Amino acid sequence: MSVYSLEDVSKHQSKDDLWMVIHNKVYNVTAFVQEHPGGEDVLLDESGKDATEAFEDIGHSDEAREILEKYLVGELDEKSRTPEKTYSSIRAGELPEEKKSGS
Repeated sequence: MSVYSLEDVSKHQSKDDLWMVIHNKVYNVTAFVQEHPGGEDVLLDESGKDATEAFEDIGHSDEAREILEKYLVGELDEKSRTPEKTYSSIRAGELPEEKKSGS
């Protein structure tokens, strides 16, 4: 698998050449820009950078995560990596569970 720096990824920020990082993996989503259900602007806003938080905040479905794997081109080098955070497992179309009060 190819290894890229965040600087390498930052050189791909146009609609015709769009890369991003999600969970320290590098994706070339250029071919998906027109198909993205959220519109191309969402992808362009995150192009050329680490889009992990934006990707997780929106709550993508398992199907979206499978589609993403088609666009995997490599991973980030050790210097560019960010520590993995734990994200909520809420997916698109799901509602968060209500927390029960302790009283």
